[in-house]
Amino acid sequence: MNSGLSAAARPLPLPKVGAAPRTAPSIDPYADSNAPRWLKYLWRHLEARHVIVLAVALVFPFVATPFFTFQVATQSLILGVIALSLTFLAGYGGMVSLAQMTVAGIAGYALAVLGHSSSPEISLDWPWWLAVPFALVIATVCATFIGWLSVRTEGIYTIMITLAIGVAFYYLVLQNYSIFNGFQGLRELKPPTVFGIDWRDPVPFYFLGLTCALAAYLVVKYVVRAPFGIAMQGIRDNPRRMAALGYNVVAHRVAAYALSGLIAAVGGILLAWYNALMTPGSVGTGWLINILVIAVLGGMKHPIGAFLGALVFVLLQTFAIDVIDRERFNLVIGVVFLAIVLFSPDGLLGLWAKLRSRFGPNAVISSNQRRPK
Repeated sequence: MNSGLSAAARPLPLPKVGAAPRTAPSIDPYADSNAPRWLKYLWRHLEARHVIVLAVALVFPFVATPFFTFQVATQSLILGVIALSLTFLAGYGGMVSLAQMTVAGIAGYALAVLGHSSSPEISLDWPWWLAVPFALVIATVCATFIGWLSVRTEGIYTIMITLAIGVAFYYLVLQNYSIFNGFQGLRELKPPTVFGIDWRDPVPFYFLGLTCALAAYLVVKYVVRAPFGIAMQGIRDNPRRMAALGYNVVAHRVAAYALSGLIAAVGGILLAWYNALMTPGSVGTGWLINILVIAVLGGMKHPIGAFLGALVFVLLQTFAIDVIDRERFNLVIGVVFLAIVLFSPDGLLGLWAKLRSRFGPNAVISSNQRRPK
């Protein structure tokens, strides 16, 4: 029956009881533009908490002491970049590798051999703008080779293969004097002076580390939502089904190792500049395990967890000596690590999510909805 009202004049139907209220669609100024894809991604995923964290990170070196800026914040950023490479592999690819610090060490040693160090008979003294890209390429190729060796195994076998590679590299640099200078290592690895800025100073070096950390974080966040990252997560959950769908499981896993190796290589170059040296102790078994501890502390399922875990690890490593004897300060780190793993397998971010769900405002609303009327 014709009601006498046109379609435009008819009132909209009322929403059902309990249904979510209608909201106006969000306005995306870059939806129909020719802006780069990364700019569209930032606009769609940028939230207020991201802006607050970035603002705090930018202001921090101007209000903190040089000790906290360099020893705590900068070191946390560098270790966070290396741990982020493991988070990407393990969290989104299901491959736990203990060779990420080895890849970072390869980049640091390549920079020392190709660039300038305290051993002119070993170092080639290339300019930094040539030595850095070559060091990144060498470390990425080595990470790809490590992935090619280990992706055909799963679980404990992958861990053991990558651990064996890390230990082998440690003994190689320890016993080789013609290239790596043995246990003494290569020293005086200082960042260059560019634009009249000494990047070894605490504040400039902090911003260098912050820029690299932010770039690595955005790359991981973008990749895990790209088709490659979605395929990697499918391979993590059910590799046989993904292979049946036509995906090359081995190729995807090797590519993931290559990308994670590039991220770890960036952290390795920053670590070489931070310590101003590369020694076998930088790639020892202890540091292979420490990167895993950092990644687990923050949460393997969250890219930002690598930096949170690195911050907690550095704080414990720096100030645990004030709590316990110097020879036993690793006991504090172990106890904290064990407690977090027992109460929250997803790390600190998982523990925070549990607390919010239990005591946050959403928990109050849900508990009120469950009450009988």
